[in-house]
Amino acid sequence: MTKPRFVAALAATLSLCSPAAQAADFTVTSKAFASGTVQPPQFADIMGCTGENLSPDIQWSNAPEGTRSFVVTIYDKDAPTGSGWWHWVVVDLPADATSLATGAGSGKAALPAGARMTPTDMGTSGFLGACPPQGPEHDYTITVKALGIDKLPVPDNATPAMVGFVSTMNALATATLSAKGRR
Repeated sequence: MTKPRFVAALAATLSLCSPAAQAADFTVTSKAFASGTVQPPQFADIMGCTGENLSPDIQWSNAPEGTRSFVVTIYDKDAPTGSGWWHWVVVDLPADATSLATGAGSGKAALPAGARMTPTDMGTSGFLGACPPQGPEHDYTITVKALGIDKLPVPDNATPAMVGFVSTMNALATATLSAKGRR
């Protein structure tokens, strides 16, 4: 294949790639997760844990063109449930949002206007800090999805699985950050 044909074929192939595949620069950071370890304030204050139950600070950058809203979740894939544990679900974050402060949505810091929290695996809306059983470390993952829609079409009582499904179907890009936590 000649070089011009190769370049044309490559351009045609790339044009078929999803926007998510082209949004490699979309990133998420958190001072609370920077060391790779969940910090004490982000642990729960129930079920035998003695943390402050504060959501971590979360910042994201380089969202792809066409982003109209964001979804932020925190998930523990190692929870002994057979399906992990959703610690926080925030939807309808506006396109101009680039961060959530420590304690966002808890009264210590506000969510951006229009954002809402849907239930976690605890069955209530709001952040629930880490509280793994004694034993091996758990992996806690912050995920930020850039969406091509203004509002996620889910009810206020949507399960984390429903939010995950609908947000994935509307995602332009996804950025993740993980930290380990144990008692």
